[in-house]
Amino acid sequence: DLCGYLNKLGIKGPIKTWKSRWFFYDENKCHLLYYRTAQDINPLGSIDLSSASFDGRVENGEGVFEIRTPSRVFTLKAISKQAMMYWLQQLQMRRWEFCNAQSRFPLKSSGSLSCSLAFVSWFVFFIDGVDNEDFLPPVKTPTEAVGLKAASLPAPQTSTALQNISFKHPWTEIQNTVYNICGSKQLWGNNGNVFNFSEFQEHPENLDEEQEAELEAGFKDGVLENGRMEPRLNWIRKARWMNSGFPGLPEELSRERNPMDKVSVLQQQVLTLTEEVKSQKELVKLLHKALEAAQQEKRVSSMYLTAAEDKDRLELVRHKVRQIADLSSRLEALEQEKKELEQTLTLRDSHIQELKEHVQLLMEKNHAKQQVIMALTEQMARELSDPLQEANAITAETLYKQQEEIEHLKDDIDAYKTQNQFLNSEIHQVTRLWTSVAENEKALLMKCACLQARNCQMESKYLTVLRKLQEALPGLPSSHAELVRNLIQEALQWDVKEEAEALSFEIISALCPTSEYDEYGFMTVPDYEVEDWKLLAKIQALEIKSNNLRSQEVVEKPLRDRWNSVGELSPSAELKSLIRSGIPVEHRQRVWGWIVSRHCSHPPDHYQWLLRQSKSTEHPACRQIELDLPRTLTNNKHFSSPTSQLIPKLRRVLLAFSWHNPAIGYCQGLNRLAAVALLVLEDEESAFWCLVHIVENLMPADYYSDTLITSQVDQRVFKDFLSEKLPRLMAHFEQYRIDVSLITFNWFLVAFVDSLVSDILLRVWDAFLYEGTKVIFRYALAIFKYNEEEILRIHDSVEIYQYLHFFTRMITDGRKLMNIAFNDLNPFPMKLLRNRRSMHREELEAELCELQQIKAAYVKERAEQGP
Repeated sequence: DLCGYLNKLGIKGPIKTWKSRWFFYDENKCHLLYYRTAQDINPLGSIDLSSASFDGRVENGEGVFEIRTPSRVFTLKAISKQAMMYWLQQLQMRRWEFCNAQSRFPLKSSGSLSCSLAFVSWFVFFIDGVDNEDFLPPVKTPTEAVGLKAASLPAPQTSTALQNISFKHPWTEIQNTVYNICGSKQLWGNNGNVFNFSEFQEHPENLDEEQEAELEAGFKDGVLENGRMEPRLNWIRKARWMNSGFPGLPEELSRERNPMDKVSVLQQQVLTLTEEVKSQKELVKLLHKALEAAQQEKRVSSMYLTAAEDKDRLELVRHKVRQIADLSSRLEALEQEKKELEQTLTLRDSHIQELKEHVQLLMEKNHAKQQVIMALTEQMARELSDPLQEANAITAETLYKQQEEIEHLKDDIDAYKTQNQFLNSEIHQVTRLWTSVAENEKALLMKCACLQARNCQMESKYLTVLRKLQEALPGLPSSHAELVRNLIQEALQWDVKEEAEALSFEIISALCPTSEYDEYGFMTVPDYEVEDWKLLAKIQALEIKSNNLRSQEVVEKPLRDRWNSVGELSPSAELKSLIRSGIPVEHRQRVWGWIVSRHCSHPPDHYQWLLRQSKSTEHPACRQIELDLPRTLTNNKHFSSPTSQLIPKLRRVLLAFSWHNPAIGYCQGLNRLAAVALLVLEDEESAFWCLVHIVENLMPADYYSDTLITSQVDQRVFKDFLSEKLPRLMAHFEQYRIDVSLITFNWFLVAFVDSLVSDILLRVWDAFLYEGTKVIFRYALAIFKYNEEEILRIHDSVEIYQYLHFFTRMITDGRKLMNIAFNDLNPFPMKLLRNRRSMHREELEAELCELQQIKAAYVKERAEQGP
């Protein structure tokens, strides 16, 4: 059992005193009980260790440590540093065992949870095999201060007999004293004197080993469940107290051969016994007063019970009432006197404080004068003594002080090492607990993401069924048609934010945003005017969210880690592969800026000069630019309103480009290219150079000229590739006379802006800015292959055209589209693309030349015929 004497810091107002207490650990409740002595029956109090923390700081002093509970801080002091560390280790080990037992048999309350999260003992680390010199090894048991043997030793003596008595628990003190006195009477005989030790001499002074074992066993068996001791335990303790009450007395008497020394030792023991007798007499006085009060109460009660008439009883009650009133008045007077005394005490305290400050001032003055005197004395000594001797003396004194300081520092280092080992053990165990909690949290997040993705898929399928029913409305009965319309209306009123409320993990909400707009301001669910398209927009939003949730941990997180490890950017196959996979939002601005700066030289102040030019002179394209500004990216909140902040920036970028490239000036479609560059790069000058890079470096010449000749050439080249890569689909188009250039011409002109959803669009642009127009051909073919089967199931030219107008918005899996573009369509050599462009350009120029000739002949013929 963990028990022993410790000093407990008691605070009574401004007075702080150390009181000796006997501490006993209750393993059933994880409480540390404390008594005044080991012989007491009732504890003075207890300390709840289940949610407490321990602190053994060096600054508190040797052997001093603290037990911090949520309600109070207990300051205890052991007889040595070794005993302090033993108590700390044992308390932590016992608490950890208690917490483990609670976790194996959990309770309904939350106490076990708080206990399991408390700091744990470092003994767990030694059991787990952690072998580190930074951890504190087990401290050897100090048998002289802890354990059952310490119970037989006398309690540590205090300077005053009444100092060790607890005035906060007088009734407990009286009960313990009465119990000890009754035990003494049973052992020594009831002769009316509780301080008579004469009969105790019959017991042997020295106990043999068998008796010692019986006493130890009796001590262990004597502890009851409620912390009380059996009466026969008092005899054992008092016997040991008599044998060791004068510790070392025979040895001291035998050592002290001088009679005077023996007399001094005996006088010291007499003084000790006298102090003990005084304290016992004080307790007897308290008992006598309590006994008199009880007897008085008994006499009054007897008179009340023996009274023959009600008048007598009424008179007794009235007498009692008068006594109560008298006591109440006396109590009020005493309270008033207490207040006056408190005021007087406050005044005296303030006066004492003033006197202390005055004394401190005088002491400081005196110290300063002593310093001056010492300095003058040392100066005179130096002048009078030999300089060499003076130097030797100063050196010796300095060396001695330095040695003392070194010793103190070594002690501090050892103490801090011990404290560091203690904290390392705590931190190690807390880290293990935190790691376990983090792993569980990660598993729950993954499970939640999977469930969320599955839920999005189910809702998407539900909306798809509603759309099929919507198409079949004309053939349904009126009641069924009305039901379908109500269901569609409810589905259109569904908001993505509602689903976010059920998702309680902030991390998934951050990774897969459910707001109305994405990071660049694009609407996550476009607001179409056509009723059919509104339902398609809902389906698309759910599919995109489902794909993002499923690929977040498997694809997006590893890709983001790879991008985080990329340092300085330089052209390479690895960088090309990373850019094709998509650039994360946090890296896209830097990478785009690097790509543009590689291909475009930035003359200083060139952009500012263009802005000044546009202000001083109106460009012919200014009117067309103003007309196109409100029609730019209407599904983006940064351009949806004429008062949006990016509208003026876009105007300046387009005007600057019209002056920078007079051959093109402005062409419809450049506004969308510049708008996307502004959204990502944010800086308008950077967006201007990005637009220059696209028009002058990536796109072929004459792509944005008045005739758009190169754009028409690319449409013919694309039809060739479509016949080679997707022959079934091209045959289907030819069968129903579908001209795909009516759909794809705008894709090539603005690089899929307003055709693909924002997430997929920006991934296409990542590869397009780095590799060029070949990426547009790849993705255009991939879009048709992605929806090939759906198109082949339509056998009407009008329905095919209707489907081609919105089918790009139905693409939700960007990873699948990327794999088709860069894997399924290989090989796709750039040389083949250049040859096809050259061939079709010659054909187109010949056709245009022939057309010009026909036009000239027609004009000439009309001129000859006259008006």
